[in-house]
Amino acid sequence: MEINITAAAAGKINERINNRDGYLKLKYDTDDCGCAVNGVIALWFIPELETDDIAIETNDRTVYAEKSKMVFFDEQMKIDFSQASNCFQLKSPQQILNGHMSLIMKEKTD
Repeated sequence: MEINITAAAAGKINERINNRDGYLKLKYDTDDCGCAVNGVIALWFIPELETDDIAIETNDRTVYAEKSKMVFFDEQMKIDFSQASNCFQLKSPQQILNGHMSLIMKEKTD
């Protein structure tokens, strides 16, 4: 899998993360979607990795994704930031996987 992060997206990610420790993750989120095959790809910043997470090297920073959810992603993708809609976008040459992604900051829970 190949992921490219545009300069606009990298700038917004850095602005939001603001030197915090953690990991950028593409999360296939199925909460409130009905079943495991109905989900939305979200952009999360997480404090700790899960055992199923795998690293994907990009042109900017490492992005993680759940190995068991890789079937829901395309082989080539781009994380972009739209100034017009003020949100992140995940695109591939075939489709827009999520045109309105927020960067969700997950906090460590004890």
